[in-house]
Amino acid sequence: MTQQITVIRGDGIGPEIMDATLKVLDAVDAGLDYDFQLAGMAAREASGELLPQATLDSIERNGVALKAPLTTPVGGGFKSLNVTLRKHFDLYANVRPAISFKGSNSRYENIDLITVRENTEGAYLGEGAYTAPDGSRAESKMVVTRKGCERVVRFAFELARRAGRKKVTVVHKANILKDVTGMFLRVAHEVAAEYEDIEANDLIVDNACMQLVIRPEQFDVIVTTNLFGDIISDLCAGLVGGLGLAPGANIGDRAAMFEAVHGSAPDIAGQGIANPCALILASAQMLEHLGAQQRATRVRQAVAAVIEAGDHTTPDLGGSGTTDGFARAICDRLEASSTSG
Repeated sequence: MTQQITVIRGDGIGPEIMDATLKVLDAVDAGLDYDFQLAGMAAREASGELLPQATLDSIERNGVALKAPLTTPVGGGFKSLNVTLRKHFDLYANVRPAISFKGSNSRYENIDLITVRENTEGAYLGEGAYTAPDGSRAESKMVVTRKGCERVVRFAFELARRAGRKKVTVVHKANILKDVTGMFLRVAHEVAAEYEDIEANDLIVDNACMQLVIRPEQFDVIVTTNLFGDIISDLCAGLVGGLGLAPGANIGDRAAMFEAVHGSAPDIAGQGIANPCALILASAQMLEHLGAQQRATRVRQAVAAVIEAGDHTTPDLGGSGTTDGFARAICDRLEASSTSG
């Protein structure tokens, strides 16, 4: 049966890397029907709205969205479109894999870890935000709930169990932020006790960042709060070669959104040199979410093979290839593996 998904082609390099990704999904015979919708500047130009109701309705109806980078206008009180989407659909778990591919710009070998970030609470809610009229003072609340802590930690342990992972590391700052991240740590310990088959430990965020740089291979699954997760997941992307290789999933109970975590890069839009890997790898996460594990594995293996070969990689990975050429090389690998299999 065909699965319909919402497709948002995005801004800047978004349409280019989305076209590349859809070619890969077609090559792996994913059995998807694409419901194209607008968001970001493309939507604003077409309808005057950054996030049209039709797009929200499509995601609600399909339950799955594949999204290229969006541009949120600077100033004028515009809210981040990514944050708005996460909040609207209560996409509480942000899942960011970091894998070191041979032939990439990774500074390390054998990194294969996942950061699970709480996506809807904490510092990014901006509750109680206030700036004094004279600019002398600014404040904002950091709010977490027991429900929010428990569901994201449980999500991380369930992910670890499902993926055959051995350890979950809880990252916090409970030594200083005793109430807010203290609650997160206490709830994490309670949840961890239910998963005797998964090793659990915890690290203060300062130490966790240092340990990631010194010995990243010790990590398997990391779970943490919103602000810390945002920082740590980008740090992990840097360890394995940059945001061009960093996919992300935003998952809730009624919808899931898969994306490249890098920006829309308007400075290189239209030049055909954007690296499509992050969005292609995000599409592999989407296939897993839809139960197509074997197809997801084939996509990742094809991406890894093309990066290692180096003949078609884009300039950010040290090659001279194009976006379309990179995608076609991945498709060729998929077709070859299908024939040999």
